[in-house]
Amino acid sequence: MNLSQAQEGKEYIIRSIVTDDDELDSFLFSLGCYSGEPITVISHLKGSCVVSIKDGRYNIDRHLAEAIEI
Repeated sequence: MNLSQAQEGKEYIIRSIVTDDDELDSFLFSLGCYSGEPITVISHLKGSCVVSIKDGRYNIDRHLAEAIEI
């Protein structure tokens, strides 16, 4: 399951980042988004998700959300 299919308010553990784009992979890593890290979906908006990673909240688009396997 990927992050765009996740339930709001529930904490998940990131299993993997599925992308061939090194720039996207390094961007997600800089946010603290990598395997084994807990992530919570705060809400789903039109084509994007608001997520909580570590102490930050981020709005990520559907393309990024689909790359994050939980």
